[in-house]
Amino acid sequence: MKMTLSRGIPLLLLAFLVAMPLAWVSEGHAQTAPKAGAPAAGGMQEIQGKIQSVDPSGRMLTLEDGTRLMIPPTVSVPQGALKEGVIVKASFEERAGQKVVTSLEVQK
Repeated sequence: MKMTLSRGIPLLLLAFLVAMPLAWVSEGHAQTAPKAGAPAAGGMQEIQGKIQSVDPSGRMLTLEDGTRLMIPPTVSVPQGALKEGVIVKASFEERAGQKVVTSLEVQK
């Protein structure tokens, strides 16, 4: 009995020491890995898509996937650059339920 017990405890301890770091790594990844569609640090998000429509003021555009982006006066956009079919890449923040553009790039 002593022989079995004296061999079992070190093996159990070794298994515990090997398993614990693996559990910590898995737990760390589960907590720090970003979820799909989650905002990046600071609430900033990015999107790329084709413009479906632009309102007459040129300050609200809708992408083909239905995403509506509001372009504030602080973001400069070249005159006539935003039109149907153009692909854009935008960074935005959610403010009061609207996606407010912080930077906009027209793809060529």
